Amino acid sequence: MSNPESFIDEVNEELKRDRLFATMRKYAPIAILAVIVLVGGAAWNEWRKAQATSQAQAFGDAIVTALDSEDPQAQRSALAALEGELEVGGDRAGILNLLLAATELNADQRPAAIDALEAVENNADLPSSYRQIAALKRVIIGGAEIPLDEREQVLNGLAAPGQAFRPLALEQLALLALESGDRETALSRAEALLQEADVTAALRRRVAQLIVVLGGDQPSDLG
Repeated sequence: MSNPESFIDEVNEELKRDRLFATMRKYAPIAILAVIVLVGGAAWNEWRKAQATSQAQAFGDAIVTALDSEDPQAQRSALAALEGELEVGGDRAGILNLLLAATELNADQRPAAIDALEAVENNADLPSSYRQIAALKRVIIGGAEIPLDEREQVLNGLAAPGQAFRPLALEQLALLALESGDRETALSRAEALLQEADVTAALRRRVAQLIVVLGGDQPSDLG
């Protein structure tokens, strides 16, 4: 009985091997394709990273070159030209417009600076920090050229609890109340600002001076 049983076992093993090889032949193209996709995907990812790094370096070099001149007019022209020369999008568009606004202001081109800041402020694709700093700078730079109620609305949004520029926005709200002639509100806002936990030393000194000007008491920790 041992020989027939051995023969049957050998036949079964052969059948298993045949099925295995048939399966491998059937699915080999899929396996090869999967390997190609994986290798190709990794190569594409590395190429994309290299491209992103190269573009970032080119953008940084172009910014440094544009700001290398001490002439504000030359800086303006160089920065304005970058948008057409480079693929400026995403965060870079925000950085470029913030820098452009600063150079426009240095060149006494206030309307152009406000326009550049407004472009950042209204760009929903940019990080909120970029948009908030642009909004704050636009309100400060624009001054009376921007309606008071519009400035107050923007500053109230920036002064909400948890916002990055809350202390600076609160300072501007106090100044806005003073501008409108409401000295009592200006004083109460200034005094409340000193109770904020994250007020810098420089801001604390400015607010203390404002309180004294408004007839309030010199804060004890600054006296």
